[in-house]
Amino acid sequence: MTTSSYQISRSSPASRVAAVLGLIVLVALIAAPWWAGRADMRLLSEIFLYLSLACLWNLLAGYAGLVSVGQQAFVGFGGYMLFALAMFAGISPLAAIPLAGLLGALVAVPVAVLIFRLQGAYFAIGTWVIAEVFRLSFAQVSALGGGSGTSLPVSIVRSLASNRSMREATTYWLALAMAIIVLAAIYLLLRSRNGLALTAIRDSEIASSSFGIDIWRHKFVVYVITAGLTASTGALIFLQKLRISPDAAFSVNDWTAFVIFIVVIGGIGTLEGPIIGVIIFFLLRETLADLGTVYLLILGLVAIVVMLKAPKGIWGFVAARYGIELFPISRRVVDGNSKK
Repeated sequence: MTTSSYQISRSSPASRVAAVLGLIVLVALIAAPWWAGRADMRLLSEIFLYLSLACLWNLLAGYAGLVSVGQQAFVGFGGYMLFALAMFAGISPLAAIPLAGLLGALVAVPVAVLIFRLQGAYFAIGTWVIAEVFRLSFAQVSALGGGSGTSLPVSIVRSLASNRSMREATTYWLALAMAIIVLAAIYLLLRSRNGLALTAIRDSEIASSSFGIDIWRHKFVVYVITAGLTASTGALIFLQKLRISPDAAFSVNDWTAFVIFIVVIGGIGTLEGPIIGVIIFFLLRETLADLGTVYLLILGLVAIVVMLKAPKGIWGFVAARYGIELFPISRRVVDGNSKK
């Protein structure tokens, strides 16, 4: 007589293969300063930073149900904090990046208390209003260039590294590290009990509440964490640009609209979705950017087609059809005897 023993498993053959391939790709990306040109490194850095923003927005909207159209508030806030800390407090730009994130998280606390009174579309509009308040406020700070903005002093730029090549390599590695930190933080969060609660909230807030899950607290924590990491990402974005202005720092088009596009076409509510989305977005941008406004029309058309044919995004379609999960978050019941 044989008995079946069942176990709870998260990993799968696909996730194990993905982990090995991911490590190989990561090693190659770390070594990029020795094999890639300057233009390639700048492009890769931009991809990593957009991936960070997309993953964070996906955590906010795809898991906590907080659809924000004002995340540019924290991108710009982080950028301005980097400039302020480096120029007026004499803090190294490298140290200013995590400090900008900490300040962003602290600012997000009263912001969350205020806008969490709103629901649905009103919440989305409220986040955009907050971003506009940030933009108008920093435009009045003459010490940071007012409405025209300011550039990072040469002495601060040179403090990053002794020469231009090393500075570019440093900012590249920082962008790569930011993407890894964001992905790892979200992955570990979603694998924890809090992540299980977030998944339940995403699926049904009413059912989650009936099981005793504190929906407000979980959403609040996610909002603050997202704001802090978004501010750190914003600080790194403008460290690479070496110049900041209110319109550039708080651009809804650059830091929210494109990010939403990436998540929507890739697959909202999945860790793999933003990765797929950012690859498609940059392929389209590098191929079609010279077309001007036609490029934006094509992006809109692509988004519409994907939403009609695959409402859960490209990766959502693949996962539903083939049951593939590269980041093992879900729990599966497997027959232990099948491994023997």
